[in-house]
Amino acid sequence: MRITYTLIAISLFALIIPSSCNNKNNEKGISADVIIYGGTSAGISAAIQTARLGKSVVLIEPTNRLGGLTTGGLGQTDIGNKQVIGGISREFYQNIRRYYEDSVNWVWQMRSEYKDGGQTRTNKNEDAMWTFEPSAALKVYHDMIKGLDIRIIYSQRLNRTTGVSKTDNTIKSITMESGNKYYGKMFIDATYEGDLIATAGVSYTIGREANAQYGESLNGVQANDTSRTLSGGLSANARHHNFVQGVDPYVVPGDSSSGLLPGINPTVKEDGSADKHIQAYCFRMCLTDHPDNRIPFEKPENYDELNYELLFRNYESGYNRIPWIHSKMPNRKTDSNNRDGFSTDFIGQNYDYPEANYEERERIIQKHLLYQQGLMWTLANHPRIPEEIREEVSEWGTCKDEFVREDGWQQQLYIREARRMISDFVMTQKHCERIEIVRDGVGMAAYGMDSHHTQRYINSKGDASNEGNVEAHVKAPYPISYRAIVPKKEECSNLLVPICLSATHIAFGSIRMEPVFMVLGQSSAVIACLAIEEDKAVQELAYNNIRKMLVKQGQVIE
Repeated sequence: MRITYTLIAISLFALIIPSSCNNKNNEKGISADVIIYGGTSAGISAAIQTARLGKSVVLIEPTNRLGGLTTGGLGQTDIGNKQVIGGISREFYQNIRRYYEDSVNWVWQMRSEYKDGGQTRTNKNEDAMWTFEPSAALKVYHDMIKGLDIRIIYSQRLNRTTGVSKTDNTIKSITMESGNKYYGKMFIDATYEGDLIATAGVSYTIGREANAQYGESLNGVQANDTSRTLSGGLSANARHHNFVQGVDPYVVPGDSSSGLLPGINPTVKEDGSADKHIQAYCFRMCLTDHPDNRIPFEKPENYDELNYELLFRNYESGYNRIPWIHSKMPNRKTDSNNRDGFSTDFIGQNYDYPEANYEERERIIQKHLLYQQGLMWTLANHPRIPEEIREEVSEWGTCKDEFVREDGWQQQLYIREARRMISDFVMTQKHCERIEIVRDGVGMAAYGMDSHHTQRYINSKGDASNEGNVEAHVKAPYPISYRAIVPKKEECSNLLVPICLSATHIAFGSIRMEPVFMVLGQSSAVIACLAIEEDKAVQELAYNNIRKMLVKQGQVIE
């Protein structure tokens, strides 16, 4: 079942920049009905829907690869109740299933050998598959786009200083750093960062609101107690993914004058208070243990052992397992994610990312990459790591046949949270709990309210501790408001925002799942097309008309 990985890499590169996608970077003044900035899962879904409704569409992707996280390693699809995923989003996962029904696509193991963690066994007659390789997702997306009149522009970044031209509250065009200009009737910001909304002068926030601001209990700082109470009486443990007791925070154990170890804040704010901290980022690693497809973990240049001192002390204080969640993907691969006190999340190192310029962002991304590469080498090789841990981690490595980098690492960092729009309506914890239910839904979410840690600090016992984690289940799926994906009318009348939508930190923690982003991308396109046909602002449409069109397109909205 072996194949030459060089040929696979070449074919993947052909998928990344297909010749059929009209990538002419020297063109000026391109016009379309709908301009989508961001080739994420939401952007692709929006582009497909726009083309199917007969409108012209340009999809601009700042990098050279479509799909964002869905093609960047996040193959373990978190959603909750998958029956509320409809439309183009479900179509994607149905196509994933069809992809793996073809024996040609089983290279490193037999199809009968693969068993996921239960993700596909969600319904008696399940018609979709919810776990996949990054390369499979990329192939499926390109197959879905094939034959549609979608113009894709690669490697073009928005001029974030003067790149949005508005007349009153209406965007007329957006301009890239290259000088390329794109005119549209409607615009969709499908980036993880919210760069278009920021440049367009739309209100947004970054970080955690105080619990008092929207009457929540799971927002803000989560440091000083072991659990939180939801409005409906449920509890949410705020202390998962933490160190074992007794991990000293100082460079010289017990000596505060020696300074704190890297990444530890000396103080923490009052519980429930607001701050500008955001969920930690990481790379969702696609790993393999197949010896013919595995690239061993290598020690990165400028490796600094001090960056992993907390990891060593955690093991020496009694921690005894590998710090990752290893979700099985087809072909003996994984989607490997953060787990426990010291893992792939580079906690507290992303605060500047949302507002940083492109060069600064690249430095932050590179810092995350070097940290995670160093972590994996450390777990596999360092003598202060228990031998049984080293032996098991050493069996794994990045994949030769997934990404075009020679070291097997992807370019897409997991941007769990960046900017969030502030519109006339804000989704909150109460909507996730169905205490308040919106009546203008354009899609549904079903995952728990989930926040990764945002900082490290010294707890009341004088030990190192992580802060910010929340894991609170929702009782049932809930609708996401039409008003949450459109800006305030006075700020912009022709912009839709399916990713950086109007939601609090903790509500966004539930909504922020790739299948939901695809749902909201499709709904954004429907709204954009209706607004063009009716010659109205995106805020002025009759919801009943939106609803009828969404249902017609296969969306599940209740």
